[in-house]
Amino acid sequence: MIPVYVINGFLDSGKTEFIQYTLTQPYFRTKGKSLLLLCEEGETEYDVGLLKQSRTEVELITEENQLDSVHLLELEKKHKPERIVIEYNGMWNYKKLMFPWHWRVEQQITLIDASTFPLYFTNMKSLLAEMLRKSDLIVFNRAGGIADLNIYKRNVKAINQSAEIVFEDENGEMDAMFEEDLPYDLEQDILVLDNQGYGIWYLDSLEHIERYLSKRVVFKALVLKPEGFPQGYFVPGRMAMTCCADDMAFLGFVCKYDRSATLAERDWVKVTAAVTKEYWPDYKGVGPVLHALSVEKTQAPEQEIISFM
Repeated sequence: MIPVYVINGFLDSGKTEFIQYTLTQPYFRTKGKSLLLLCEEGETEYDVGLLKQSRTEVELITEENQLDSVHLLELEKKHKPERIVIEYNGMWNYKKLMFPWHWRVEQQITLIDASTFPLYFTNMKSLLAEMLRKSDLIVFNRAGGIADLNIYKRNVKAINQSAEIVFEDENGEMDAMFEEDLPYDLEQDILVLDNQGYGIWYLDSLEHIERYLSKRVVFKALVLKPEGFPQGYFVPGRMAMTCCADDMAFLGFVCKYDRSATLAERDWVKVTAAVTKEYWPDYKGVGPVLHALSVEKTQAPEQEIISFM
């Protein structure tokens, strides 16, 4: 298997600088050649000396249809690389990318210019979502002085909950989730979550569960009872529009409730629960687990779907 590293991003998002930095790192300098597939040429040019020193061969891909298995196999035979790096064109649809069977995506990284993120998120949301959805790491660079980084983070987390998200300014990495920016008061022991509050609480809990371990949360939710789920548990949650009307996700954490057998799939309930951090097999580790203090059947909310658009 040949490891493939896909570096996504729109033009001038910092992909070339990121790849050049990676090529200088000792962990990337292993035996054999690297093949860099350059799918667009930005203002920053690659350092010829660095490419030679890192044994990196460059092939320019000018058309999206060149990224098919036949052409990629020809390039593999030509260069015989140990690893492949792709600087992908952000205007091409990632869904159309067809790798040979023995090319394995080792890591996918998306670079975003934080200063232009609102423009792309508003006008090219579908293309951006395709980049983000399978990324392991999402880097917002040029983020210094931007006040809405929490909103940026929530928008991205709604599309890809498992990705690591990093904000960087000229001095390096930044912290981008501040308690004072949350739409509820963490000084309170009981958090009553409306539509917006539920979505933000869910996403923030994925990274900052310690903020909620002494809290009780109250929210309206749809009942989900996955097949094979253990007795005494269910998943209360909300459907969320993460990108567009056709891109929906169910956001919910497992909940321990002794009377879960009395609940039917897709019931609407009002849940009051304590938040804990416990091992759960589906999490493949520890994560948020709710312990229901009360579960009452209720009417569906006026706005059943949470929107992150």
